[in-house]
Amino acid sequence: MITLVVGTNRPNSNTAKIARSIVDIYAEHGAPLEVLDLADLPADLFLPTSYAEKPASFQPFVDRILASDGLVIVTPEYNGGVPGVLKYFIDMLPFPESFESRAVSFVGVAAGQWGALRPVEQLQAIFGYRNALIHPVRVFIAGVHDVLDEEGRLVDAGLKRRLAGQARSFTAFVDAVKSLRSR
Repeated sequence: MITLVVGTNRPNSNTAKIARSIVDIYAEHGAPLEVLDLADLPADLFLPTSYAEKPASFQPFVDRILASDGLVIVTPEYNGGVPGVLKYFIDMLPFPESFESRAVSFVGVAAGQWGALRPVEQLQAIFGYRNALIHPVRVFIAGVHDVLDEEGRLVDAGLKRRLAGQARSFTAFVDAVKSLRSR
């Protein structure tokens, strides 16, 4: 199973809109994604006491990450970096088992011209530190307002092709990683 993480908790975000399109692309290729939206994180996770003892309400999120064979992280760029809520989510997951030898792929979403290059590179460093297996095909979505229609659907054909190529190669990457882990 592959899990897509919507890397922001901002309501009605462009990241969530792009994520819906990615889910459709994976489904078209016979690889359904489970979506984990950070907008659904429980409020009690943000209490200072959560560092010492995770609230029970967070356990379903932990379980979903641990059950995943691969993760597609869709991240916006906030102030030149990773959204704080995404970094906090990563920090709250168990170490080292959450990402150890787990396949991870990245999609960056930004209004600007670089398509969230900086947060994707920051996440690659973080996930590398956590011993994840990083898929080399990244997709950067620049000018996100220009690639979505009024209903929030992805309309850029070239971008759809790039995301489909990433989906195909990441699915194969996840299968290869699974076979190595099962040995």
